[in-house]
Amino acid sequence: MSMGPRIAVAVVTMGNRPVEVDALLASVAKQDLAPERIVIVGNGCPLPEFTGLPGEVTTIEVDENLGCPGGRNVALRRLREFGDVDVVVELDDDGLLVDSDVLRKVRDLYAADPRLGIVGFRIADENGETQRRHVPRLGAKDPMRGGPVTGFLGGAHALSMKMLAEIGDWPAEFFFAHEETDLAWRAADAGWTIRYEPELLLQHPKTSPARHAIYYRVTARNRVWLTRRRLPLPLVPVHLGVWIALTLLRTRSVGGLRAWFGGFVEGLRESGGERRPMRWRTVWRLARLGRPPVI
Repeated sequence: MSMGPRIAVAVVTMGNRPVEVDALLASVAKQDLAPERIVIVGNGCPLPEFTGLPGEVTTIEVDENLGCPGGRNVALRRLREFGDVDVVVELDDDGLLVDSDVLRKVRDLYAADPRLGIVGFRIADENGETQRRHVPRLGAKDPMRGGPVTGFLGGAHALSMKMLAEIGDWPAEFFFAHEETDLAWRAADAGWTIRYEPELLLQHPKTSPARHAIYYRVTARNRVWLTRRRLPLPLVPVHLGVWIALTLLRTRSVGGLRAWFGGFVEGLRESGGERRPMRWRTVWRLARLGRPPVI
């Protein structure tokens, strides 16, 4: 048994990256701190038998693809049933832990700060390059600058189980896009710290979020849901107005714009879940950290 917070690893896969999953799990097995548990969720797919892994390995197959947040919630529920984990490290199934001390560093970070809720990893491709969208700061170009932030990267991060018990799990209805922001805003509003730690590296192929067929529609729908769920009422039109302007400036595809505005209308028409707006002092806290929740 490890000293300090007990670490679990959770991986959600759709079964279409067997080689990458094997490589990821091999990099987990090489960690100098073995996780207490490893949970692998087959998101609408069967799973093979995984051998040679440290700790207790649990595989869960669900009948349909629940999306990224829904699949992660399945893993969290199982970990909660076990009751012997303090921190869960969630990793994309096509990522790779290059260094062998990642889990140990995660444990030490949480041991040093009882109010640490979320730790975001640095994501870089095989050439060591971090895409701009993977740096969790407005206007920041230096991926090696760590510290307190307002959000985190969904591909590689650690979450306090105690924090999740207080603020709730992933918003499964989002399916894909903006679920990290929803979780981060809830964590910040409850007084938990979010840190970006560039020394915690996940190697991940360079990608574009627009590779997903549902990207434009779901991104817009979830943007509306996010603001309706989490922002004080006066900030809702400000946030949405900013993102309408940014989308018009950035999107070169007429089909993409049509899908985006279709998703925007869908977000207005359909319920995105319970409304629990953040406090104004949280708005101020996020602004002081460099990202007011209107951008």
